[in-house]
Amino acid sequence: MRALLERGAHVVGLIRDRVAGSELSRGGFEQRIDVVYGCIEDQTLLERTLAEYEIQTVIHLAAQTIVGVANRSPLSTFEANVKGTWCLLEAARRCGYDPQVIVASSDKAYGEQRQLPYTEDAPLQGRHPYDASKSCADLIAQAYAATYRLPVCITRCGNFFGGGDLNWNRIVPGTIRAVLRGQRPVIRSDGAMVRDYFYVKDGAAAYLHLAECMAHKPEVVGQAFNFSNEIQVTVLELVSRILRHMRSTLQPDVRNEASNEIRHQYLSAAKAQRMLGWGPRYALDDALLETIAWYGDYFASLPDGKESESVRKRSRAA
Repeated sequence: MRALLERGAHVVGLIRDRVAGSELSRGGFEQRIDVVYGCIEDQTLLERTLAEYEIQTVIHLAAQTIVGVANRSPLSTFEANVKGTWCLLEAARRCGYDPQVIVASSDKAYGEQRQLPYTEDAPLQGRHPYDASKSCADLIAQAYAATYRLPVCITRCGNFFGGGDLNWNRIVPGTIRAVLRGQRPVIRSDGAMVRDYFYVKDGAAAYLHLAECMAHKPEVVGQAFNFSNEIQVTVLELVSRILRHMRSTLQPDVRNEASNEIRHQYLSAAKAQRMLGWGPRYALDDALLETIAWYGDYFASLPDGKESESVRKRSRAA
C-alpha cells in the first residue's frame, strides 16, 4: 500500500478485521485510502466495490496465511483462500469492464516436488490444508483467465518477511522479538527445512511491476510468475543470521514440533526475469538488517516503558 500511495495511486482497501498495532493503523494509511469493510467471501460486496469505485487493477492479497492456523482450522482457510478467490474473480467478471487482477498464489501451491527449483510449469499438488488452498486458488485463477479471458496474472512467491508483520509465530518477527526481549528464539521445526525467503519490499515492487507489464504487454496476461531471490536457506541458518546481526549470543530453542510442512522449497525466477525484466533489489542480509531496525523502532514505541528502554538498547547495539 505504501508503494502504491508513493506513486500517487487512488487506493481502495478491503478490511475485514482491524488489528491493533498494525502498520495500516500505525502508519496512518486508513486515512489516506478509501476503506471498504467486509470479507473477501462476500461476492455482492465485491461487485459493488469494483463497480462504484471503478477499480482498474485488483491486487488480491486477502488470505489466511498461517500454515499452523490452516492445520487447526482448515475450513476457515478454505473459505478465505479458495472461496474468496472465486468470489473476487466472479465479481471482476460480472462488473462489466474487466479490471486486471493479480492473484497472490504461493510457492506452497506446488506442494512437495522431486525436481527443484520450482518452475511455473511444475504441477500444483498441495497436499496439506494451506498448500491445497493455494493450489486451488491458483487453478481457479487460471480457469477464469482461460475460459472468460479475464485479464489475470498469478504470482508465486517464497516466504515473505519484513517490517509490519505482527504474526509472531513466523520465524523472522518471532526471532527478532525474542532477542529484543532477551529470550531464546523458538524454532518449531528441526531447523533443517529449506525455504525461499523473500523481502516484502521486493515483493511490493514485483507486484507493481507486474501490473504495469499487464497493461502494456498482452503476452503477459494469463501467465503465472515466480518471484524469488533464488537462494536456499535453512530455518536454522536464517535464525543464525538474525542472531549475528543483532549481536546476540542466545541459542535457539529447537523444538521439532512442526507437522504437515514441506521439507525443501525454492523457486526459479527465470521466467519473470525473461518476460518481465524483473530482478530483486535486496540481498538477504541487507533486508534482514532493515527488518531488525523496523522491529527495534516498533517495540521502542510501545507504551511499556521498561520493555521500550530495553529494546532501545538492544536495537542500538544491532
